[in-house]
Amino acid sequence: MPQDFVVARNPEEGTTLPYLLRVPLGPDGIVLKAKEPWPRTGKVYCHRAAGWPREPEVLEQVPTRSCVRRGASIDLVLDRGRENRSQFVLTRIRGGREAIFWQTARTAKQARPAVALPTARGSGVSALEIVVDSHERYAWRFEHQQATTVRRALRAGDYAVTSGDTVLAAVERKSLPDLVSTLTSGRMRYVLADLATLPSAAVVVEDRYSAVFRLDRVRPAVVADALGECQARFPAVPIVFCETRALAQEWTYRFLAATLVHVGEDTHAAHEAGPMPSAAPPSTAAVRAWARTQGLEVSDRGRISRQVLEAFDRRHG
Repeated sequence: MPQDFVVARNPEEGTTLPYLLRVPLGPDGIVLKAKEPWPRTGKVYCHRAAGWPREPEVLEQVPTRSCVRRGASIDLVLDRGRENRSQFVLTRIRGGREAIFWQTARTAKQARPAVALPTARGSGVSALEIVVDSHERYAWRFEHQQATTVRRALRAGDYAVTSGDTVLAAVERKSLPDLVSTLTSGRMRYVLADLATLPSAAVVVEDRYSAVFRLDRVRPAVVADALGECQARFPAVPIVFCETRALAQEWTYRFLAATLVHVGEDTHAAHEAGPMPSAAPPSTAAVRAWARTQGLEVSDRGRISRQVLEAFDRRHG
């Protein structure tokens, strides 16, 4: 059983994961390809490698104090004074593909802003019912917010508020990998076109905008340009980056509640104002007086001729 944590050069040509990691877990260890040799500034994406090369170019070899798997993570403690504790998080993204992220306590803290979410009602709405699209996998439950959810098929968006069968506002939720896939495949235009037909809509991303420029499987400029083009084409549907899943959920809750209140205020104002009064028809006395000033023949009593009425209408709109 290997006792050392080893970092080596990845011999593959043209790879975006230039490092190999041998994690001392199990009889033969786990071999991963990695973007960086240590997670210093952010989480490092890793991918399982086919195996350890016969003659690796070893860059670093450090004895380990412990390497233990706990659920979906592997805790690694190295036998050195600095940069000694890290964790590999095993997860799955859309499509069921495995993804491994290598992080330290510092980078994990950077990914989770130290903020306390408010518990106050969104825009004062006491019982907000949020419709969740029936096709949404791993849907938000809004457990922290004062809202209830009901599942129903939505024509656009993943979360919505409705009035009867009418959708008042909807939010499309995206993880960063899903956002990149939707943008690069061209599907994002169709998503935004559907959302733009609603009175109010938005796209919320469970990550930071800066994460776009750390992508390694696609050129960051391609994604940034696609985002800019989408906002230029559909300015009424904002794309909001909310750093984390929890903050994205909170933003969605506040947005949907505010939309519900705004629509209610507009409806109340329209009801109070009542229908616009139509212009009163002119009196026969006014038409006769005008006709005489124009030299038109008109009787003192009885019906006014159609020609005079048409002339009056043309003059007065």
